[in-house]
Amino acid sequence: MKKLLFSLAIMATALVNAQTVGDSIQLDPQKQVNAAQRILSGNYGKAVTVGGYGEMLYNQPEGDNGTLDVQRLVMLFGYKFDDKIQFVTEIEFEHVQEVYVEQAFVNYNVANNVNLRGGLMLVPMGIINEYHEPTTFNGTNRPGMDKSIIPTTWRELGVGVSGKLNNLSLGYQAYIFNGFKSVTSDKNGLVTGGLLGGSNGLRGGRQKGIESTVNSPNLSLKFDYYGLPGLRLGLSGYFGKTQAPDDVDMVDGADVGMSMIGLDVRYAHKKFMARGQYIMADISGTNEYNALTGQNLGSQLSGYYVEGAYNLLPSQKNQKLFAFARYENYDTHAKVDAITENLGYDRTDVTLGLTYHLTSGVVAKADYQFKDNAALSSRDVPNQLNFGLGVWF
Repeated sequence: MKKLLFSLAIMATALVNAQTVGDSIQLDPQKQVNAAQRILSGNYGKAVTVGGYGEMLYNQPEGDNGTLDVQRLVMLFGYKFDDKIQFVTEIEFEHVQEVYVEQAFVNYNVANNVNLRGGLMLVPMGIINEYHEPTTFNGTNRPGMDKSIIPTTWRELGVGVSGKLNNLSLGYQAYIFNGFKSVTSDKNGLVTGGLLGGSNGLRGGRQKGIESTVNSPNLSLKFDYYGLPGLRLGLSGYFGKTQAPDDVDMVDGADVGMSMIGLDVRYAHKKFMARGQYIMADISGTNEYNALTGQNLGSQLSGYYVEGAYNLLPSQKNQKLFAFARYENYDTHAKVDAITENLGYDRTDVTLGLTYHLTSGVVAKADYQFKDNAALSSRDVPNQLNFGLGVWF
C-alpha cells in the first residue's frame, strides 16, 4: 500500500509539473492557438503535457422546459519523444456519458515551420472546427452553421503537412483524409439507410476514426494569411467523395461527390473584435443517393455569419466583458435535385449576448437567440435563452 501511495504521489507531482502554462487572455487572431497547438508548444522541456477544456450549459427555449448539461469535458495529453516528434491526443466526454477520441496524432517537425502529421485530426475548415475551446468564441452555443454544414467537431484519420511561409505571412495545411460515410448496409450486402440528409447535411456521416471505411481518400487544404496587424484571413477547401461500406460501394447512388469551399476572417483592434465566415458545399449524385436511401440530401449547402464584439471594461484590466451580436444564415437545401426544397432548412439566427472573461481560461456567457426560417410558419422554431460556463487550461 505504501508503495502504491508513493507511486501515485510521484505521478501526481509529475502531472502538476507538466501542466501547460496559462497565458493572458489572447484575443489577437494572429496569436491565438487551439488546444492541440498549445500542447505542442507548451511542454517547456517536459516530456508529458496535460491540459483540458470543458463547458456547462443551460438552454431555455421559449415555451419549453430548459435543459442543464455538461456539454463536454475534454482532457488533453501530449508526449514529447524528442525535439522533433510529439504525440497529441484529446479524450472527450460528451453529456457525461459518451466518450470519444477527438484527436490522436503524431507531429514530426522536419524543419523550421514544416510539420508532418498523421493520425486522427481536425479537418481545417472555417474557424470553429479548429478553434472551438469555450474561451475562443462568443456565444454559449457554437454557431448553427458550424453544426449543420461544416460540421463541428469534424475529425477524420489522415496524413499531411502543415507549416508557415513567414516571408509571405502565410500558414498552410494539406491533408489526405478518409471521407464521410454515406450509407449503412446489412450482412447480405443491401443498403439499409442513408447517413446524410436534409436537415443536418453531412453531419451524420462523420466517421470519427471509429472503424472507418475508406475507398476514396479526400483532399483537405487550408491557407491563413496574417500579413496585416490584427487580421487573419482563411481559405479552406475539401474535395472528394463519401465512403460506402465495401459490400455496397459499387451500388449506384451509394456515394456522392463533394466540393466544399470556406472563407473566414477574424479581426481585433483595441477593444473591438469581429469575425465572419462563408461556407458552400456542392454535392453531386444526390438524385441517385436520395432514390436509394429515401433521404432528402440537398445538392448544395451554404451559409454565412458576421459578428461584432466590444469590450465594455477598461483595456488595462485583465478581465474582459464583451457585448456581441451575431447574424447567421445557413441553408442545407440551398439547391436540390429532383426533390422538393424544404424552406424550413433555410435558417436565420440572430444572437445577442455577453462574454465575461473572468481570468485567463475561465469564461461566463449569456445570450438570447432569435430563430427563424423561410417556411411559411416558424412557430416550431422557438427563440432561446442560454447561459454557459467554460474553462480551458
